[in-house]
Amino acid sequence: MTPRQIVKELDRYIIGQENAKKAVAIALRNRWRRKQIKGKLKKEIMPNNIIMIGSTGVGKTEIARRISALANAPFIKVEASKFTEVGYVGRDVESIVRDLMDTSISLVEREKYDEVMELAEHLANERIVDILFPSDELKNEQPDLNKINARKERTRARIRKKLQLGDFEEKIIEIEIADDPTVGMQVIGPMGMEDIGMNIKDMLAGSLPKSKRKKKMKVADAREVLIDSEASKLVDQDEVIRIAKEKAENDGIVFIDEIDKVVGNNVASGSDVSREGVQRDLLPIVEGSNVNTKYGVISTDHILFIAAGAFHVSAPSDMIPELQGRFPIRVEMEKLTTDDFIRILTHPRSALIKQYTALLSAENVELEFNKASISAIAKIASEVNSKMENIGARRLHTIMSTLLEKPLFEQPKRGEKKIKITAKVVKESLDGILEDQDLSRYIL
Repeated sequence: MTPRQIVKELDRYIIGQENAKKAVAIALRNRWRRKQIKGKLKKEIMPNNIIMIGSTGVGKTEIARRISALANAPFIKVEASKFTEVGYVGRDVESIVRDLMDTSISLVEREKYDEVMELAEHLANERIVDILFPSDELKNEQPDLNKINARKERTRARIRKKLQLGDFEEKIIEIEIADDPTVGMQVIGPMGMEDIGMNIKDMLAGSLPKSKRKKKMKVADAREVLIDSEASKLVDQDEVIRIAKEKAENDGIVFIDEIDKVVGNNVASGSDVSREGVQRDLLPIVEGSNVNTKYGVISTDHILFIAAGAFHVSAPSDMIPELQGRFPIRVEMEKLTTDDFIRILTHPRSALIKQYTALLSAENVELEFNKASISAIAKIASEVNSKMENIGARRLHTIMSTLLEKPLFEQPKRGEKKIKITAKVVKESLDGILEDQDLSRYIL
């Protein structure tokens, strides 16, 4: 996709923030451009990492999440405030890379499973036929072997046809399932180093023999278990790891939220966690290094890092100079206006009004908003954000849930087929809350 096409696709989900969209679109396209380059220069071209500056709820996370979906790339979101300097209690920054690799493995496995799903379903159905008509049913008979096989195949064909027609879906059968030897096993690493415990468990899973047990279930449920079992046999795990490693290294996207929380000196007194230390630990990963994982060594040279923060009490310039240099693209997010809120409510594919309309349609109720009601909701959201903490578009969620609490609770008892939301309804539902400042702070 070209940068323009990427921005156009992002416009379907995210309102405004044109500069941020352009920045990530260029970053995504540059990845494709780099892959077209031959020779040693390809390795030298590093991604231009991005730092987004803006209040919560303006679309920072959503932009990063959407571009990862567009690129079909491994994506993780982490909070910088959850990490601590090496030597302190808390998560170490290298766990970012391990989590990204886990995500990449899951992504590739889903792709590979989709490729073999048709064959896996066929094999699963054949196993069910074997259970419904065991091969030893004719063992006591002694006629001609060809006649036995012919009869057997005719019987199996009839069973197979009935199975396809769904005649056996409720029939109870007994299948063998493999037990995970590590289920129920808790391996706890040192406090703040939970990854060690997880890695030990993974090592044990590979060395302990897997036992099998028989379980009775409906054919419909057994089919799902057997399909998964057959698919796992068909998928080459070594190939999965190889492809996943390549995806993580060349297409991986890491979104580091709350980066401003490890910048500056606004920590509560008495805290012994070094924020600057976290920045210094992040530095080698962001600038490019090798990290050991259970799948092998992962290079972070070409992983795209997108950092974000409100920077209310600090500025990006307060970051250590080395880390600043690794985020050359800086984008200031725009504050959302009343007009933006109107568009957010109606324009995106997953707009809130569309969501609530769909929810109530499950009760055969038609939910209708007129233009005046949408404008009233947007105006209230804008006013509340200006008077209280600005949480951006997330304010719409609290307002909409409060506004629609009664119909959501009382349906289908009320038996209404159509609910009209007008400006008057919005005013009547929210005025009491808005007038009481303490109440509005609590509810909105």
